[in-house]
Amino acid sequence: MKYDCIVIGGGVVGAAVLDRLAAYNLKVLLLEKEDDVASFTTRANSGIVHAGYDCEPGTLKARFNVRGNELIWRDARELNVPHLKCGSIVVARKEQLEKLRELQDRAVVNGVETRILDRDQTLKIEPNVADEIEYSLYAPSAGIVSPYQLAIAYADRAILKGGEILLEAEVKAVSRKNGTYFVETSKGVFESAIVVNCAGAYGARVNDMAGAEHFETVYRRGDYFVLDNTERKNVNTVIFPLPTAAGKGILVAPTADGNVIYGPTAVDSANPDDTATTPDSLDVLRKNVPLSYKRPAFNKCIRVYGGLRTLIGHDFVVGESKVLDNFFMAIGICSPGLTSAPAIAEYIEALIVERTKATVKQSGIVAPPRRKRLAEISEDELDALIAKDSAWGRIVCRCEKVTEAEIVEAIYSPLPATTVDAVKRRTRAGMGRCQGGFCGPKVMEIIARELGIPLDQVRKGGGATIARYAVKEVE
Repeated sequence: MKYDCIVIGGGVVGAAVLDRLAAYNLKVLLLEKEDDVASFTTRANSGIVHAGYDCEPGTLKARFNVRGNELIWRDARELNVPHLKCGSIVVARKEQLEKLRELQDRAVVNGVETRILDRDQTLKIEPNVADEIEYSLYAPSAGIVSPYQLAIAYADRAILKGGEILLEAEVKAVSRKNGTYFVETSKGVFESAIVVNCAGAYGARVNDMAGAEHFETVYRRGDYFVLDNTERKNVNTVIFPLPTAAGKGILVAPTADGNVIYGPTAVDSANPDDTATTPDSLDVLRKNVPLSYKRPAFNKCIRVYGGLRTLIGHDFVVGESKVLDNFFMAIGICSPGLTSAPAIAEYIEALIVERTKATVKQSGIVAPPRRKRLAEISEDELDALIAKDSAWGRIVCRCEKVTEAEIVEAIYSPLPATTVDAVKRRTRAGMGRCQGGFCGPKVMEIIARELGIPLDQVRKGGGATIARYAVKEVE
């Protein structure tokens, strides 16, 4: 099948690029090797919207972070994605004040508003900073967003605009002949005039397949604790330590969905699939969180998880290949990649539109339709919904208050949720205190019923099934 443009990779950057390009009279396709978008690096992102004070001036990171901070709040509002501009602080002891001033100087060059606060001023924003903290650098434009819901919303909107997404289509080879790219996948070969490589941890590998620039890649795993939503009342903003060469450090932050996270660590790895947490790495969190935050509550942990950052040198790789025509790259997108995603997509869009002279479609689509969650609606609204659809009256996930109607809606969304994890990312069913212990079987039953498949064919995500066989027969 022939396309004008193929995007490889369904993380938040790839989804944002597809969303941008789908607004034009172009036939566009996104290829993703997993069974859902946002199911690898984006899934494990901390969800921080960075202000941009930390990036080295003049880099792509600085450029796209600052512009992305402007765009991401607009996109989150338009797409009804959970978000909160709560600000961030970088905390410092008395002897670290000069380092904080250096960070503020960098913020000035990058055009980012910051203020240095003394301890009393800091406590008014964040009462639970550690007793040793004397100063902080406050950035009011920072905040939090749901990373996977943002990527899913970009994907849904792109489909409504006419873009296409093919899941479980791992790219095996990329070749070019007579100006046309041939992208060989596990689901067939697709032709395109333009390719955009947004393949995340596999970005350098896709470049090598195509014969574009070769990049050495470093993988860095980050482990996190997720705390029960009862801890949300104790954290008002994103709390950072001073950044180091390994990254922005181990933070304490609320999430857009009401939890609190501690992390990430920074463990170098040679494995692009390395997301398994380790006891040693989690111990690093236990030792470091109390240095900035005086109320660590590891006993309220409901989950630990690991994510992977992909580094190519010290900056992003964004733009057209100097080796191949019409081969565009957005790879090596580590922190602040989530914040930068809409700005990177805007930049790639401009390059491709200039190249193709594509015209904008006459479409009024701004956002996919989204019903409010049960937790967000009044009793009168709920009564009206139940009158139309009784599934609104059946709570499946008690921890997160998710109804059967919301799960069914996710299954029939523009990019259908066909696995337990895909449903979880869209509805939060299974993300609460019991981590799916109670609602998991019911979610599986709903997926099986709606897709018309046996229960033992319902997948968790990543290709893994859950049910193997019946332990007893039920009449």
